[in-house]
Amino acid sequence: MIAVIGLGYVGLPLAIEFAKQYKVLGFDINETRVKELSNGQDKTREANIEDLKAVIQQGTQAHSTTGLRFSSDKSELQQYQVFIVTVPTPIDEFKSPDLTFLLAASAMLGSILKPGDIVIYESTVYPGCTEEDCVPVLERSSGLRYNKDFFVGYSPERINPGDKVNTLTRIKKVTSGSTPEIAGRIDQLYASIITAGTHKAPSIKVAEASKAIENAQRDINISFVNELALIFDRIGIDTNDVIEAAATKWNFLRYKPGLVGGHCIGVDPYYLAHKAESLGYHPQVILSGRRVNDQMGYFVANKIVKLMIEKDHKIKGAKALIMGITFKENCPDVRNTRVVDIYHELKQYGLDITVYDPWADPEEVKEEYGIPVTTKLRGDEVYDGIVIAVAHREFLEFDFKKHARNNAVIFDTKACIDRDLVDARL
Repeated sequence: MIAVIGLGYVGLPLAIEFAKQYKVLGFDINETRVKELSNGQDKTREANIEDLKAVIQQGTQAHSTTGLRFSSDKSELQQYQVFIVTVPTPIDEFKSPDLTFLLAASAMLGSILKPGDIVIYESTVYPGCTEEDCVPVLERSSGLRYNKDFFVGYSPERINPGDKVNTLTRIKKVTSGSTPEIAGRIDQLYASIITAGTHKAPSIKVAEASKAIENAQRDINISFVNELALIFDRIGIDTNDVIEAAATKWNFLRYKPGLVGGHCIGVDPYYLAHKAESLGYHPQVILSGRRVNDQMGYFVANKIVKLMIEKDHKIKGAKALIMGITFKENCPDVRNTRVVDIYHELKQYGLDITVYDPWADPEEVKEEYGIPVTTKLRGDEVYDGIVIAVAHREFLEFDFKKHARNNAVIFDTKACIDRDLVDARL
């Protein structure tokens, strides 16, 4: 029997898929989240609701060997043998790894751990974290011995929020275990639900490193085209036009400029850099890419203000609309969104800003960032400046002429709108 610890974007889809073949407990310390899921609802919109309700129903049947239950009571974990940890691993204000949730989950599991149990971590970490940081906590809390009484594994999550094509079972899964036998058992466990297949890494550290570099690689590639966007803006040519021309060569990689946020690309490189620095090496390329990507929101805001000045707008008190606050299109995830950089920079210029996002939870945004968000615009609202920050499907059919004042500036950070409608693109 399997217990999934943490029921967010990663844990919930995993619990649902395992529950189709095994008896699964979905555990989360957030009682509100547990009640929501128990009622067949999911605010992250990641779960297939029909599948969710089906596995919940299976879990209520007597003597069923499959199905899903939810709980926030840790005593219920004692009857399970395999624990999969999918809690957040963010960075703190100093861009350093924040293992608070991960170590707390490890301590909790240690308190109920039994001989023969297996703990599998999916949360993104730096190479060595599982065995050097988490295992000692499990040993202290349980009084058991690593690789004698209990075992661990690591299988990095590859969830892409909002993606309904590349879903959990369709993405190849990297697996690993603390002994060859345990690695084989963990690989077989995941292979039973992942139709795309699995890749058994030779060690836990290799599996951890693979997750770190797959996102660091994307971050560095995006930072390259973001830097090109900064250069081409000064030259006076459109970055997307240049990319279209370059992409006619067979081996050109078509990355696009943009805001780089979220819980993976904007975070994972700092985990890798942290590990490198702890070993006495200061990474050059990784951190330089991060610096470029972290400044793009400020560039966008300043570019908008310059364009408004060119059109003779009075900046202080001008009305601006930011379209989108989530970190990517068509999902409600606002973790580490860089749209907030545009907002704060425009605020410093004295603009009157409305943030409009039909996908975001206004209460969550207000609590996390202190920014008010509306999920619906009034029909008579008009603006002096409009920023398309996120390419939600609703924005592709947005009536810009209705909401743009005469001579308004429209800036498209995603190059997703008819270019005849916009003044500039990233």
